[in-house]
Formats: sequence, C-alpha cells, structure tokens
Amino acid sequence: HQWISRSTRTASFPLKQKLRNARLRFKVLPLIFLFPGMNGAVRAVVRMGIYVGAKVYFIHEGYQGMVDGGDNIKEATWESVSSMLQVGGTVIGSARCKEFRTHEGRLKAAHNLVQRGITNLCVIGGDGSLTGANLFKEEWSGLLNELLEQGLIDEEAVRRNSVLHIVGMVGSIDNDFCGTDMTIGTDSALHRIIEVVDAIMTTAQSHQRTFVLEVMGRHCGYLALVSALACGADWVFFPEMPPEDGWEDNMCQKLSENRSRGSRLNIIIVAEGAIDSQGQHISSDFVKNVTGPTGGSYRMGVEAVVALLEASADTPACVVSLVGNEAVRLPLMECVQITQEVQKAMDEKNFDEAVRLRGRYVLLPLLFVAVRLIHVCFYLQSSFNVAVLNVGAPAAGMNAAVRSAVRVGITEGHKMFAVNDGFEGFHKGQIKEIKWGDVGGWTGQGGSLLGTKRTLPGKHLDKIAEQMRIHNINALLVIGGFEAYMGLLELSSARDKYSEFCVPMVMIPATVSNNIPGSDLSIGSDTALNAITDTCDRIKQSASGTKRRVFIIETMGGYCGYLATVGGLAAGADAVYIFEEPFDIRDLQTNVEHLTHKMKTSIQRGLVLRNENCNENFTTDFIYQLYSEEGRGVFDCRKNILGHMQQGGAPSPFDRNFGTKVAAKAIQWITRMLKESYKGGIVFANSEESVCLLGMRRRAMVFQPLAQLQGETDFVHRIPKDQWWLKLRPVMKILAKYKIDYDVSESGQLEHVTQVRPKESDFSACI
Repeated sequence: HQWISRSTRTASFPLKQKLRNARLRFKVLPLIFLFPGMNGAVRAVVRMGIYVGAKVYFIHEGYQGMVDGGDNIKEATWESVSSMLQVGGTVIGSARCKEFRTHEGRLKAAHNLVQRGITNLCVIGGDGSLTGANLFKEEWSGLLNELLEQGLIDEEAVRRNSVLHIVGMVGSIDNDFCGTDMTIGTDSALHRIIEVVDAIMTTAQSHQRTFVLEVMGRHCGYLALVSALACGADWVFFPEMPPEDGWEDNMCQKLSENRSRGSRLNIIIVAEGAIDSQGQHISSDFVKNVTGPTGGSYRMGVEAVVALLEASADTPACVVSLVGNEAVRLPLMECVQITQEVQKAMDEKNFDEAVRLRGRYVLLPLLFVAVRLIHVCFYLQSSFNVAVLNVGAPAAGMNAAVRSAVRVGITEGHKMFAVNDGFEGFHKGQIKEIKWGDVGGWTGQGGSLLGTKRTLPGKHLDKIAEQMRIHNINALLVIGGFEAYMGLLELSSARDKYSEFCVPMVMIPATVSNNIPGSDLSIGSDTALNAITDTCDRIKQSASGTKRRVFIIETMGGYCGYLATVGGLAAGADAVYIFEEPFDIRDLQTNVEHLTHKMKTSIQRGLVLRNENCNENFTTDFIYQLYSEEGRGVFDCRKNILGHMQQGGAPSPFDRNFGTKVAAKAIQWITRMLKESYKGGIVFANSEESVCLLGMRRRAMVFQPLAQLQGETDFVHRIPKDQWWLKLRPVMKILAKYKIDYDVSESGQLEHVTQVRPKESDFSACI
C-alpha cells in the first residue's frame, strides 16, 4: 500500500500492473465489505476488488456479523453478486449492534478480521455507522496490542495487519449527510413518494380534495422539499425551515386562492420531523385538521475500491460522495462533524445556520425555487414580456421546466407567453399569455404540453421577428434538444438583419439523447435511463427459468452513446456498442467468445446493448444473427428494440427537479440581463453573452455563450466532441469481467468539505 501510494499515477502505468508488483511484497490484498445500503454498490465493490486481485469478503448483518464472526464473514465471488442489481434492500443483511459500541465488542471484531488478514473496510451506512468505523480505525493499533497481550495473535500478525484502511459510502434515504449531493437510497425513496402522489392525484381531482402526505425525514427535509417541487405541491413543511407564526391562516388562504383559480386538488407534504418556529412538532394529522373543509451507485463503489488501494498508513478515513456528476473523496469525520452541527443548530433553533450548513449539498439551491413556487405571497413588478417554447423531440421533464419558468417569471413581475409547437408555431403566431393557474399539475406530465416540433427557424426568420414585434417579446427561453441549440444559433446569427432578435436568449438542454455540448446532463435523459434499466431488468427476470440466453437490446440516442453506456452500466450489460467507440468484426467475435465462456459458469444470462446509430453496417439484426449463429449450441438469442417508450411516461423525480431548478435559474438570468440591457425604453442585447446555454458542467450550473460552444460541437453527428461519460466505459467492462487496464491517472484526491456561504441578499430572498 505504501509503495502504491508513493508511485506516480499515470495512464501508462495502470493500476493492475501496480498491484502485480505490489504483491511481490504484500502478497494477497484482502478487502472487507460492510453494507447497510444498496446492492449496486456491493456488486461494484466486489467485482472491482476481484479485478484488482483482492480477496473480497462479505460481512453479513453489518457490525453484528463482524463481532460474531464465524459464517457471518464469507469470501465473495464474481458469481455471488450476479443478478442483484434489480434487488432492493441489501442481500447480505444489516443489523444494529450495541456490542460494537463497546470496547469489548470492537476487540472481538478486530480479532475476527485479523484471523482472515483483513485490513481494509468499505462501510456503507449513515453518520452513526461511519463514525463507528472511524473510531475502530483510531483504536486499531491498541486493539492489536490487546490481542497480542491476551495471546490471541502473535507479533507477525500484528506486523502484517498494522494499519486499518477505511472508505465509507453514505446509505440513507433521508439524504441527511453533509458532503454529498445525494446518498444511496434517496433517489429510490423519491420514486416511491412520487408514485404515491401521482396515483392519488386523479382521485383528488375527481373529488376536489386536499391530500396531506407525510414523508420520512426526522432531521432533514430533503425528501419533503424535493418531492414537493417534483409533484407541484401547494405547501411543504420540513424541519430546517419552520413556518412563521400564523402559518395556518397563510396556508389556508393560499389553498383557497388556488381553488379560486380553477385548481381541483391540493397536495401538502409534511416531513415527519417538521416543527414550527417554537420547536413544536407539526404532524400530518394537525395539518389535516387545519385545512378542514378547504381541502399528496456503481461509480461510488469503484471509487471506494480505488481509494482503499491508494491509501497509506497516514491516510484518514474518507467517504466517497456524489457531487454534481462526480464521485469525490472527502474526509469522513469532516462530513460527520458538519452533519452533527446541523442537528445542534436546529436544537438551538438557529434554523438559518442549519440551512447554511446543509449548504450547496442539500437545501440552499432549492429554497429560492420552493419559496417562489410553493409559499409565494408576493409578486415583483416589471414591464417585460418573456416567451417560453419547446423545440425538438419531447423529453420527460419539459413540462416541469415550463411550469417553473412561468411561475418564477410571474413572481419576478414578467408577463409570460407560451409558444406552441416550437419555432413552427412561433412563425404561425401560436402565442398566448400563460398565467399561474395554466401550468397547475404540469410537473408530473410526460411529453410536452406546449407542443414541440423539430422545425428550425432559418426559413421563417422574418415572420418570427414580426411575431416578436407584435407581442413585444423582450426575452426568449428555449427548452429542447439539438434543434433548440441550432435554432438559437440561427436567431443570434440574424441579429444584424433583425433587431427583434437583440434580446436575451437562453437555452435549457432537454433531450433523452443527452447530446448537447455545454452540459453533462439534459432534462429527460434520467427518465429514459430509468425506462431502459427497468426494461432490461424485466427482460432478464423473464428468463429466470431459462438458461443460456442472451438479450440484444437497441436504445435511442442518435449518434450519442450515453443512453446505451450508462444504461448498460446500470443494468449490468456484458457488451455495449456505441458510435464514439468504433468496433469491428473481431470485437464482435471477442464478445461472443466472452459470453460463451460466461455460460459455462453459474451465470447463464447475457445482456448486450446497441446504440441505434453505432454502426451503419453492424445493425441490430446483424448482431442478433451473428450472436445466434456463433452461439449455436451454447446459448440462444432474443432481441428487443425499445423505441419511443424511452421518451414517454411520467418524468423521474430527478428530471422533475432538475427541470424545475434550471428553469428557475434561467429566469433569474433573464431578469438580470433584461435590467442590464434596458436603456432608453427598449431592450437591446447583441453581445455573445446575451445568447447562452445553461448547463451542468461537472459540479456547477454554468451559463455559456452559444458562440463559444460551436467549437466543441460535432455538427455532422450532432454530439459534443468531448463527452465525460466515456470515462465510465472501462468501469462497465471491468464489471462485465473483461481483462482491461483501468486508468487511475484521474482518480480522486482527498478533498475537503467546502461550505459556500450565500450572499446575504440571496439568502434573504430564499427565506
């Protein structure tokens, strides 16, 4: 381990070669796995550990199993984690252990680990489990000395097991751990909440009822707040932001106003730990009575193994967190300390400090949106008209973005206009004012309620300019895919001829293909991935009684292999064919041979994904026929083309909230640009910076001028020239048991928890 951590990490000296050399001194590298969490992470850790030459162990029943030892600690094999991706809970069990909280219990646990030569722990749990793991690490040397004095181990065992390395992953559906954007289990919990709300909305609308829904979250309001935004709730209660005195009357007044605008239902979300400003519990029953008659993790696993392998004797215990779309390493106890400080601040009724400590990781980015969309009791005034339109193919989450843009725009004082059927409807004059109540219930609707077309504006610039002049449009918000990107480029290029286009214009990427330059993620791609993963799980389960079968599945995406790659990683695919990674007949033959070998093991099912435009000659039919012929007598094949089912259906919680947040941020940008460009009674903006794309870049939301993104675009194939997710392809192949080198030259360094204190004006606006 010390040798590995001192060596220079370069792409030319891959991790596996380091381990071969390291084993000359250290022989077998054992690894242990404790899990109160998610099976996808278990599978990733086990297979990544085996790939690098480690001996991997399961500890059944958590810390209790580590204290009891015996059959609770078993070696894991490649096959033992097969077919567990779609299984809920944890297949190796989890249990609370009072004995591990005692010194004697930890001494027993240390003895059980030393007997097996285990000096590496990967722990998944909440702050209590991770704090216990850190204490175990701090006591390790003393525990070994005690075992030596008692004659239970010898000096050689002390020398061989002198250092205990720990990496944590956070498993908590409450998302109550500081240092990570989302903990393992949170997204599944959000899905369950949204499913319940969607199911009751029809009943609520039919009978004009108010539904009060209580969700988990004793000390953290993440589930309540995010689910409230995702389902378009009318009111939300959560512990970090207690309502002001008199909230009962304010809430009832807002519910009545919504009914007067034509709304037939009201949804109120209550976190189980919700309190008022005096610290008194607000229960769902109390809220119901108040309303009365007025009224719903694979990357982390891989990074955890790499972190253990690179640890030295001086490396502190770390936790692998998800920040933006990156897996990062943070000091475990820094995160635990901040998490505990949140609860301390809430106990002291210092709720502003509690929200600040949650910071960028949980609540602060949502508060502005929540206040404007849910608890708004005020409107600003302006004289600006803002138009919203969808362009390109429909994507789940578009409606949530439109709803957010309209309502935040109204609270900013703008008059909001809806354009039907994209640029085609624009030049035909299909434009009308859209008001607060018009977008009620849009959040959970799939497709595009505004209508969307792929038509580009180039042939109709004069008519579009005329419509902008007729309706006095001062700014444009375009939500869509590659056609939206191309359309805004055409409008901005025509500014010299048409002054009507000299207004602020911003695009929000919304496409299942996730092929827009300037953004790592697009609205709609998460829902499409869920559809792909769900279908793959169902297809694999349909063959549970059939042995030796390979499924070949075609996904959408155009020339972009994002859906196929990430879907394949989530579903446990054996091979994924994409345009960005060229392949030939020899690669196909290698994959067939790999599956033939796999069928000789206890895992007798295979899964192959193909991006629709990965190769014009190696079509889905060709690959199906090739696999069928070459696998004759060993396995049979089935094929499935998923088609447009990837675009349809209700949007996922992520797409609902992603659309809500980015649209609110886009409207804020428009408001700022309108104020800056309003001179002499008119709006005039013709700089590059006045035509932007709002996208997620690694860990931040960034406004980028479209003119600067042209150099990053492959216009022929409608994809970005550089795509971050291609780095996931080696991980996918490793987990499918291919013998490849894994480049760790860009693997994570230990970072520190950063707490960004918001500007006073921004924070006041939220509160």
